[in-house]
Amino acid sequence: MELLVIRHAIALARSATRWPDDAERPLSPQGEARARKAALGLKRITEHPAQVLVSPLRRAQQTAAILTQFAGWPRPESACNCCPAQPPKGCWRCWRGSRGSRIAVVGHQPGLGRLLAACLPGSVGAAAFEFRKMAAALLAFPGAARAGRGRLIWLLPPRILRATR
Repeated sequence: MELLVIRHAIALARSATRWPDDAERPLSPQGEARARKAALGLKRITEHPAQVLVSPLRRAQQTAAILTQFAGWPRPESACNCCPAQPPKGCWRCWRGSRGSRIAVVGHQPGLGRLLAACLPGSVGAAAFEFRKMAAALLAFPGAARAGRGRLIWLLPPRILRATR
């Protein structure tokens, strides 16, 4: 199994008056533009996933929609276990019984860093990964995804994805 991990694009600044619920905070216009370019880069460098799981937060949903529109990825499925505060085990529960050998997860930091660290062997900490907004990583697992069994194929910053388009 392969796992694509994508952090959401640049969102507007936090504002308790504009978005009392931070889950509703959207992407910024700059974030949307950069996400479109990065999606085109992803389309060129990797096969699309069979399934896309996305955090229910608005900025992650918008990022996943851009990946659908510009990279040709399948329509995203909301997954509460991919929320920022959820432990990596929650994400693994989401893709058990998934339909495909490649799954994508669109989410947030620090949760994605924790997910990468939990997937890899050894005692790698989440802080070992600089996972910028709209960065992407590809992990491969022998068989089903399990803690400590993954192999990092690549981790690309957003500027490389945008340049690849």
